[in-house]
Amino acid sequence: MPTKKKPQVTPSPERRRELLDTAAEVFAAQGYNATTVRRIADEAGMLAGSLYYHFDSKESMIDEILSTFLTELWEGYDAVLAADLGPRETIEALVTESFREIDRHRAAVAIYQKESKHLATQPRFAYLVDSQQKFEKAWLGTLERGVAAEVFRADLDIRLTYRFVRDAVWVAASWYRPGGQHSPEEIARQYLSMVLDGIALDT
Repeated sequence: MPTKKKPQVTPSPERRRELLDTAAEVFAAQGYNATTVRRIADEAGMLAGSLYYHFDSKESMIDEILSTFLTELWEGYDAVLAADLGPRETIEALVTESFREIDRHRAAVAIYQKESKHLATQPRFAYLVDSQQKFEKAWLGTLERGVAAEVFRADLDIRLTYRFVRDAVWVAASWYRPGGQHSPEEIARQYLSMVLDGIALDT
């Protein structure tokens, strides 16, 4: 008598997302190389072998974490860049969108900052290099447009300004916690006030 095959159960998208969120927190805290599949499974409350039912490797997990984050980031950025805003308004919108992404993907941002340089040397993660180049082009282009339109100071070092704003915004992932005292939009407003208007009183 033939045995009945057990029906294959497809993991739910919700469960997959939960596991990726858990993996992202572990990667962010411990680093990619130091993280084992067993550690992620332990944090998720399951056996390591069961985790392989959902993902074939920790590389696949970090790939999906980063690609999901960057896809969402560029959906927001592309909408801003296509809106035909002035240079200052574009910078304001990009900073605000960045903080929204930190709110949605704080652990992924931390992973990106720590691991992207190393991961980008592997063919699987070539999209990290493409995204970085596109990111730089968007920000430098907006700053250059602002100088040309006399919205920003003519003596600005464009590349230095870009690095300052980029680092000031994205390092916030190291301390930001969703659901805290300030919303992403409020933090963006405060940062923009300091970056665009300074902190000294007008005299």
